[in-house]
Amino acid sequence: MFTFCSLQGAQSDSSASQSLLELDGGVKVLIDVGWDETFDVAKLKELEKQVPTLSIILLTHATVAHLAAFAHCCKHFPLFSRIPVYATLPVISLGRTLLLDLYTSTPLASTVIPTKALTEASYSYSQSLSTEEDSNILLQPPSREEIASYFSLIHPLKYSQPHQPLPSPFSPPLNGLTITAYNAGHTLGGTIWHIQHGLESIVYAVDWNQARENVLSGAAWLGGAGGGGAEVIEQLRKPTALICSSRGGERVALPGGRAKRDELLLDQIRAGVSKGGIVLIPTDSSARVLELAYLLEHAWRTDSKEDEGTFRGAKLYLASNNIGTTMRYTRSMLEWMDDSIIREFEAIGQQKTEGKNRDDGPFDFKHLRLLDRKNQIDRILTSDTITDSFGRQVGKVILASDTSLEWGFSKEVLRHIADDSRNLVILTEKMTPLQDTKYGLARTLWSLWEERQHGTVTDQNSSGEDIEQVNSGGSQVEIQNTHRVALEGSGLEIYQQWLATQRQLQTTLQNGGASSLETSADVVDDASSDSSESEDESETEQQGKALNISATMGQANRKKIGLTDEDLGINILLRKKGVYDYDVRGKKGREKMFPIAVKRRRIDDFGELIRPEDFLRAEERDEIDGQDLRQPSKYDTKDTLGKKRKWDDVATVGDRRLSNGAMKRQQLPRGNQRDSPDPADSVDGADGDDVFDAEVEEEIVGPSRLVTSSETLKLNLRIAFVDFAGLHDKRSLQMLIPLIQPRKLILVSGMKAETMALANDCRKLLAAQLGSSGDSSIDVFTPEIGISVDASVDTNAWVVKLTDSLVKRLRWQHVRGLGIVTLTGRLESGAPHDSLLDAEASNKKQKLLTGEAEETMTRATLDSAADKIEMPTLDVLPASMASATRSAAQPLHVGDLRLADLRKIMQASGHTAEFRGEGTLLIDGTVVVRKTGTGRIEVESGGVTAGAGHGNTFHAVKSKIYEGLAVVAGG
Repeated sequence: MFTFCSLQGAQSDSSASQSLLELDGGVKVLIDVGWDETFDVAKLKELEKQVPTLSIILLTHATVAHLAAFAHCCKHFPLFSRIPVYATLPVISLGRTLLLDLYTSTPLASTVIPTKALTEASYSYSQSLSTEEDSNILLQPPSREEIASYFSLIHPLKYSQPHQPLPSPFSPPLNGLTITAYNAGHTLGGTIWHIQHGLESIVYAVDWNQARENVLSGAAWLGGAGGGGAEVIEQLRKPTALICSSRGGERVALPGGRAKRDELLLDQIRAGVSKGGIVLIPTDSSARVLELAYLLEHAWRTDSKEDEGTFRGAKLYLASNNIGTTMRYTRSMLEWMDDSIIREFEAIGQQKTEGKNRDDGPFDFKHLRLLDRKNQIDRILTSDTITDSFGRQVGKVILASDTSLEWGFSKEVLRHIADDSRNLVILTEKMTPLQDTKYGLARTLWSLWEERQHGTVTDQNSSGEDIEQVNSGGSQVEIQNTHRVALEGSGLEIYQQWLATQRQLQTTLQNGGASSLETSADVVDDASSDSSESEDESETEQQGKALNISATMGQANRKKIGLTDEDLGINILLRKKGVYDYDVRGKKGREKMFPIAVKRRRIDDFGELIRPEDFLRAEERDEIDGQDLRQPSKYDTKDTLGKKRKWDDVATVGDRRLSNGAMKRQQLPRGNQRDSPDPADSVDGADGDDVFDAEVEEEIVGPSRLVTSSETLKLNLRIAFVDFAGLHDKRSLQMLIPLIQPRKLILVSGMKAETMALANDCRKLLAAQLGSSGDSSIDVFTPEIGISVDASVDTNAWVVKLTDSLVKRLRWQHVRGLGIVTLTGRLESGAPHDSLLDAEASNKKQKLLTGEAEETMTRATLDSAADKIEMPTLDVLPASMASATRSAAQPLHVGDLRLADLRKIMQASGHTAEFRGEGTLLIDGTVVVRKTGTGRIEVESGGVTAGAGHGNTFHAVKSKIYEGLAVVAGG
């Protein structure tokens, strides 16, 4: 059984992606925890309902559309952090920096507490609902430490390595579920998931790109980078279900491919900076930004060698929170990139070895300056435009997050450059209009570019080709500004009552256990430990009580958490005043003991519990104000508030230092100078002050609320579009889907119009391939959000009866826990009437013994019973037929031999075995074993080597291969 349900992203204008797969046995797999720029918590309600039934979670891309809600779910959804999560290493690392950027840039990501929850928690809230101070109360966002701990729980996987995941504690057995990650292109570490469970072979491919790019290699359909095969690899071919994204189904690639796309982008930038304007390129902060940053950096390097280069005097910036950390992670993951990046890195290492002048590495930025503070952006934007050595005005190019222009530095840059017609905004992704016009700054710009109501401006590039830019023509757009303010007065009381309700609910359900709302990492209580004192007989009773209490808590706190004495149980000793005794006679489990949670360190037979965050690798650590997560500040705020300090101690809070008795400014660590702007040239025409020395806005700690204001922005700038989304196009889909040959096709992640159009095209293509004129040759599903579709594999089973003589001749062979046998026999029709007579005689005898009256069976009853009892019989072949079939039958090799397993087997047998290239194993220096993309194993020998005690190497290798496979005779 296999059912699919899209929780977000099917036939929708939202780019968020959440998919739920339910397999046989109740196994549920959640793929992606995406969100969109609205950060609407209502869109996560269905996901929250599914959390207690999930088995595993898979992540595909490090983008907002695929994992933006991950930290929110870990912090605010009970049990979510206990579900095993799997992703590739780049998705883990870049996803972590993405969420740090997200929660730092916008308070919307914290989400507003729903009005209904506040009304139930506080009666006074409904009375003061109209006041602004009590509305839009924000949830506490996850801290940097919490985000780091959430991503440290994700299990990293490599490409093309099958893995059998561990289920969640509340999941049914996975029964041999196997997941395999393959390269999807589009983003660094982007994944196509292959899920094997029983007879179901599911390929989940959302947002993939078959074409190679500057940094990223193409998807692994045809063998990945350098594959170039004419057939899809065996592991992804002929799945029982292919889940594919329809976004990009109507997109037509530019003639000339990647080279033409890159040239068009550079021409648009030249046209902007030659006028002395500012060019803004909105992009994400972790995934597609790598492709843009690499391209522009190398374009500046090439142009700087020319005497009259256009980019020679122009400044290039990359603005995003935590961008330094993102680039540090990127430099450590070159092996996940295209082969050209690896060759470039190796060439630099060779130059260094030979003592030559070493060039800069692929991501050692010489011209691109990284900005991660708002005051740096302000300095750059307010500085005067300068001229180069030829007296020409040169502009600036700013890559800024985010693509949506709803949060991040791109919104600030757009506000500053909107009124100048020399400035240019280059959109790199197509946008779809949102139903809610409140969120749509980038979509508004896209509409202006698409409609072209105010005319266009045409320039020419160096080749004489026209470059088109669209005028905004003074259009007005409304910008929503959001910021966080501290919660005070009645709003703070309402928040405290709501928080008390949540803690009371969790404490009651856990019977005194520590609340999940407590953030101390040092608290390990008995409720979460494997205590031998807990009694199993009380679990059933507690489950029923939990359901009753949860229903009661919906109306709780009308009068200060008004639970009855029966609901409180033994907790009445803590929750109710004036109660000093509780009758424990006849009680079970925790109802017998005083309700106090002894917070202690968990210790087992091997010593004290180890905290994994104390042993993080360097690339897994992040810096908080220049300080390592594992080493908290000696004088942290929460530890020193109200305490005295010795005279010889220097006050340090984070990385802020007291100099000459006054706290002047925040000094940030420089680290690698290439990761931060040089003070001398970080701003054009500015004074010599370091941009890092500006005051940083104080962060609000504690309860807060959201304040929203709007302003109208007049647009006079120019708009251009260059498709840098890195997604599949119409040609790729039409070429690959017939080669993949799925039995069922499910289209998600796209608008309704493009999904339906792609579905019709796929039906025609697959019908033509199968030679069928109708549309029923293959099932193409286009589900909407929340609609489940049954995409189970179609199987037919027949029951036959084996004769005793045939059973005696069967020779079973076992491969990976399965019994396999081949047989040849003659199928004969059953003898229903004889079986029916035997059944009738047995029925008569039973009725005589019980004294029941006999009933005469009619002819119709006999016929219907005969049809039900009839069973064909499989018997041995006669001697005359056996000889003919024996010569025609061929032996079968059943199983899948992994070269890594063969290497271990040969080494255990005394042979030397080592890998030489991908898919090639060299044994004893003479025998080569290869595994092709179709699963075929080839053995080649360059000579015969006789070793001590193991004879011929070639024959030894073949014998070990045969031992790992089941050789099923055909006769």
